[in-house]
Amino acid sequence: MANFLKSWVENDKREVNRMDKIAAKVISYEDEYAKLSDDELKAKTPEFKERLKNGETLDDILPEAFATCREGAKRVLGLFPFRVQIIGGITLHEGNIAEMKTGEGKTLTATMPVYLNALDGKGVHVVTVNEYLSSRDATEMGELYNWLGLSVGLNLNSKSSEEKRAAYNCDITYSTNSELGFDYLRDNMVVYKEQMVQRPLHFAIVDEVDSILIDEARTPLIISGGAEKSTALYIRTDRFAKTLKEDEDYKIDWPTKTISLTEQGIKKAEKNFGLDNLYDTENMALTHHLDQALRANFIMLHDIDYVVQDGEVMIVDQFTGRVMEGRRYSDGLHQAIEAKEGVEIQDETKTMANITYQNYFRMYDKLSGMTGTAKTEEEEFREIYNMECIAIPTNKPVIRVDRSDVLYPTIDSKFKAVVEDIKARHSKGQPVLVGTVAVESSERLSHLLDAERIPHAVLNAKNHFKEAEIIMNAGQRGAVTIATNMAGRGTDIKLGPGVRELGGLAVVGTERHESRRIDNQLRGRSGRQGDPGETVFYMSLEDDLMKRFGSDRIKAFLERMKISDGDAVIQSRMISRQVESAQKRVEGNNYDTRKQTLQYDDVMREQREVIYKERFQVIQENDDLKPILMPMVKRTIAHQVDLYTQGDNQKDWNIDALYDFVVSSLTNDQDFKRSQLEGKTSDALVKMLEDMAEANFEDKAKQLSDPAQMLEFEKVVILRVVDAHWTDHIDAMDQLRQSIGLRGYGQMNPLVEYQEEGFRMFEEMIADIDLDVTRLFMKAEIRQNIRR
Repeated sequence: MANFLKSWVENDKREVNRMDKIAAKVISYEDEYAKLSDDELKAKTPEFKERLKNGETLDDILPEAFATCREGAKRVLGLFPFRVQIIGGITLHEGNIAEMKTGEGKTLTATMPVYLNALDGKGVHVVTVNEYLSSRDATEMGELYNWLGLSVGLNLNSKSSEEKRAAYNCDITYSTNSELGFDYLRDNMVVYKEQMVQRPLHFAIVDEVDSILIDEARTPLIISGGAEKSTALYIRTDRFAKTLKEDEDYKIDWPTKTISLTEQGIKKAEKNFGLDNLYDTENMALTHHLDQALRANFIMLHDIDYVVQDGEVMIVDQFTGRVMEGRRYSDGLHQAIEAKEGVEIQDETKTMANITYQNYFRMYDKLSGMTGTAKTEEEEFREIYNMECIAIPTNKPVIRVDRSDVLYPTIDSKFKAVVEDIKARHSKGQPVLVGTVAVESSERLSHLLDAERIPHAVLNAKNHFKEAEIIMNAGQRGAVTIATNMAGRGTDIKLGPGVRELGGLAVVGTERHESRRIDNQLRGRSGRQGDPGETVFYMSLEDDLMKRFGSDRIKAFLERMKISDGDAVIQSRMISRQVESAQKRVEGNNYDTRKQTLQYDDVMREQREVIYKERFQVIQENDDLKPILMPMVKRTIAHQVDLYTQGDNQKDWNIDALYDFVVSSLTNDQDFKRSQLEGKTSDALVKMLEDMAEANFEDKAKQLSDPAQMLEFEKVVILRVVDAHWTDHIDAMDQLRQSIGLRGYGQMNPLVEYQEEGFRMFEEMIADIDLDVTRLFMKAEIRQNIRR
């Protein structure tokens, strides 16, 4: 293990040394470029573009382009990138992850690779975690890019298709990850090419890359449409769930967050709903609703997993502590929570398009990212995204003091100690940032501080729009700020006058998060750019992480120490190590979950790419769709003839069924008689029906004198059929995904089963599409004014 760590650190060193030599070349242009006039410096942009056209590569012009951007930043923004920021910029240009500590200036670092990669005109996407950061960076850094002659677009949720298209056509586009993913899905649902907004995906720099590509990777992006209503069943199952008792009627396994009825609970359910057997196949809908009611009532916690605002259930992101606007739990869980909370139950929805962040971002030609905390997930970045994670040295040494964790027996004694600590620091004027894991704990702590008359600001999922402003002031003398762990990510905390002498910003964590990265993120708030600072985490045996993983050994240890409840307990490296090993276990579980999500979505990815490619071909075709349409007709004919002419003996053939197919899908019974099918070989039947379809096609073309009308008719038919079947297929694949786990009990590999079954279902869908297109096209009456 020691050798592995050594080679890991040395590999980073080797890479940094290699890039340092390139950085030296960038710096060598410093004096020369400082002497250029503004116009001469601006003229570099067209010069670089010309050189790229003439065969030079981005790597060839990197030192000069970075130097141009650096000098531009000095003149426009009053900021001059340090040597370590140049190294960070090279890392990003090479499609890797730059791990840079908080306060090292990641936003400025990105300007150099963004400028360089925008020169080839294919578009650069800068991806941020929220729209506030997109707007802020597009405005502030946009000044520099505009000055250097590049266009900058901002892609917001509220923009119209025209505005989005304009934003994507700029050299540089700022956007959130979810908006990019949803635009991609919407682009593949449009019926006219002109309605698409995105260009092909070229290069993306993802800010806070761990938050976007790791934390959010467990939830796929889903576009839904309306489905059937079943409100009454949610209310009935919710009322029943509320009558149950833990251990007697149901059992919860907290590490996996699963819940199941006991034998007694099953009997109660059968009696309550008047059933002989709860798990009969005709009761599937009821058992599904019941499962969701149990999860909603006993596993999903108010003010931790979700909040209720203005009569609506809003999901709280477990990693950022933010309310996730417009997101809903799928598969009826959201409706079950609405029933539990007594708010209006919204209609269920049907998935129309979906994609995971992993698969969306892997479609870029080049992907890179930056964050303060990525090393703990290095393996995942390498395996899934093919990105190396390079730790960039800090500009000044870190002098922050990280204290050992402090452990208390109960939550009450822990919070008492936290308040005492804050009180002591506040009285001498030292600013304190308190990190909490859930909305609930931030509100609890806020009440305790009110009781002690300590003025403070609270930042949680309920008011995150003010977050940047609150976070900015957290370093002022005497400031006390309570924030959910990730709040204000991307905003710098600068120390106010006289704060350095008081020891800098103190960060007090009230609980360890299940991910080490999130704790490191909180720690990194203090001690930026060589500032002093101090961090400490308070924990209790009743914390979620300790309850779920690993508190028994510590409990036993405390028993041995005979420490009475409520005393200031224990501050030791052993506790920190225990917690870290618990966190590693959780991280491992989460990685497995994400990997599994991706493996399952890979099956859908291949299918999605086939459908979207075909769809795009149809939409952008300007001449004639016959080369796409007629093969569909011919495949259908071959399939149907094969189906009804099995065996060598013609007496065994089902000519009646074949005749029904012909008159229902290819022509009408006035023009075609059953006798025409008799006495022919299967090949002859195929040939005859294909000729008939060709003649029918030509006939349709003659009815429409204008070829544009014919093209429009073909597009209408194909798109309508493909979209209807694809939506149903996604829904069927969703249901297969949820039921496939049961096959594990039969000693089968669920993933392999899903791949095989999914492939079979896809082939069936393609055959159904061919048949429906054939029927619609061959049998439809053509109108002159047809439109998609």
